Amino acid sequence: MKKYVLDHCMNFVQKNNPEYSHDKLAEIHYGLESIYILITKTVFIFTIALLLNVLKEVLIFTLLYNLIRMPSFGLHATKSWICLLASSIIFIGIPFLSSRLFLPVSVRSILGAITILFFYKNAPADTYKRPIIDQKRRHAYKLVSTLVAILMSAISISIPDGFVANSLVLTLVVQSFMISPLIYRIFHLPYNNYKNYLLENNSLMV
Repeated sequence: MKKYVLDHCMNFVQKNNPEYSHDKLAEIHYGLESIYILITKTVFIFTIALLLNVLKEVLIFTLLYNLIRMPSFGLHATKSWICLLASSIIFIGIPFLSSRLFLPVSVRSILGAITILFFYKNAPADTYKRPIIDQKRRHAYKLVSTLVAILMSAISISIPDGFVANSLVLTLVVQSFMISPLIYRIFHLPYNNYKNYLLENNSLMV
């Protein structure tokens, strides 16, 4: 189904934009594929959440997760089925746990402090398809990621124990893992891709 939709869209793009280069078409294909996976994944997860009667929790967790995911980036699965499986576990399993788990303030404080250090050290984590090359952008993303992590951790500690408090800190835990070198090694994917990109381009210039 995915191949049929993407091929149809790319044929339309090529027919109406014959001047586009191969690199431009590859960029468009990557964007369309990302949109397709996002839509199908979202529909699937929200449908399961509705059936399990945790739609509200999933929506809240998704919002919180995207607040820290957007500036810190992180791993993208190489296959759509892996992405769907991992996303289902994260966006359904974690909200389910957050609504039933008791995390004392002390535990939330420790987890918050550890994850803040992770974001300061590892964010932003790019991918080999989309390396974040510009140094100023990398510094800006790191700063925003760290500040958002501090804010989310502080709110988690200051509000009474409950779903939102748990979700805030567990969101940081999940995303700190997604930007760590360990998860990249587990999936056999290159880390610090901007360095590899710069090295490759410098070698071509020599």
